[in-house]
Amino acid sequence: MTDYTIFHNPRCSKSRQTLALLEDNGVTPTIIKYLEDTPDATSLKALIDKLGLDKAHDLVRNKEDDYKSAGLSKDSSDEDVINALVQYPKLIERPIVVRGDKAVLGRPPENVLTLLGK
Repeated sequence: MTDYTIFHNPRCSKSRQTLALLEDNGVTPTIIKYLEDTPDATSLKALIDKLGLDKAHDLVRNKEDDYKSAGLSKDSSDEDVINALVQYPKLIERPIVVRGDKAVLGRPPENVLTLLGK
């Protein structure tokens, strides 16, 4: 199956575990190494919608050094957050698995089972 996409960071253990879980369930997703192939603002807005997040900040890794460099806070506007995620893709929470108009964060990796109908 290739109707799945994973926004993947191979250096992240949760990302590797999520990819392995997909593969163990017969899914060969399209892999986007988002640190190299950073989604643009439009794509990030679509991901936020598919994830069902209330605000863009919910997709941010706020303990990264780049969080301060980007000048973000939990009160930052969605536009400011999305612009920061484009500039500092390391801030994007990972992994994200997408199927159609739905997406889940692989934290914990078992979250992806909902996309698999399990």
